[in-house]
Amino acid sequence: MPELPEVETTRRGIAPHLLDRRIDKVVIRNPNLRWPIPPSLTRRLRGLHIHTIDRRAKYLLLDVGKGTLILHLGMSGSLRLTEHGAPYKKHDHFILELDSGMSLRLHDPRRFGAVLWHTGAIDEHPLLAELGPEPLQDEFDSEYLWHSCRGRKTAIKQHVMNSKVVVGVGNIYANEALFMAGIHPKRAAGRISRQRIDQLATSIKAVLASAIEQGGTTLRDFVHADGEPGYFSQELLVYGKTGEPCYHCGAAIRQIVIGQRSTFYCSHCQR
Repeated sequence: MPELPEVETTRRGIAPHLLDRRIDKVVIRNPNLRWPIPPSLTRRLRGLHIHTIDRRAKYLLLDVGKGTLILHLGMSGSLRLTEHGAPYKKHDHFILELDSGMSLRLHDPRRFGAVLWHTGAIDEHPLLAELGPEPLQDEFDSEYLWHSCRGRKTAIKQHVMNSKVVVGVGNIYANEALFMAGIHPKRAAGRISRQRIDQLATSIKAVLASAIEQGGTTLRDFVHADGEPGYFSQELLVYGKTGEPCYHCGAAIRQIVIGQRSTFYCSHCQR
């Protein structure tokens, strides 16, 4: 599933081609995504200019003045830039044709993505209103994470993956950040010392920043806007490494399930 780094990589890839461009045509080839694509978008968006392209959690937000187009890549989606008239692929479901002669296509084989329309303040949209802070912004720091953990019996891995606590710390990055911080993923959030929480906040920022810099993690279904895969998977230290020696101590990496998600850790380094 594309996570925050993959979505941010996509945003950076498409932004230079979309900013200040006029939408000349909207094509809806299959409206049946996670939520039906509003058919009115074919007329609502035509003739509008794309003013900004932002990201909130894993949602891409295209401000077109009269409202915001919200895009979500779901489990297998990607956004591609093509020239007008290029043959459609089977799972190209939503297309914006721009005045530049380029088109933005949402390709989504599993159709868990979303194309939504919102007028008014974007942070009031039901999907965004209750989200926690962005992990790479100042609002998320060790002080915030420490207070969010107080009294919590939830496993720390589940806690940092809760989008109401902090957005964008998906399964891969939670595993890697906890390893970097030396914290066992099953340890109760409220039973971790302030010093170790400080280290975890720093590790979350470091892991996500590195993944963005390297273009996102290579997943089976994900490629970023230019069609090239990300490379962060080359840097993974525990995720998917079951039975392999720990980078630090040589002990075998173990795998368990927490909250129905595969979890990887070193029993020697993580306490």
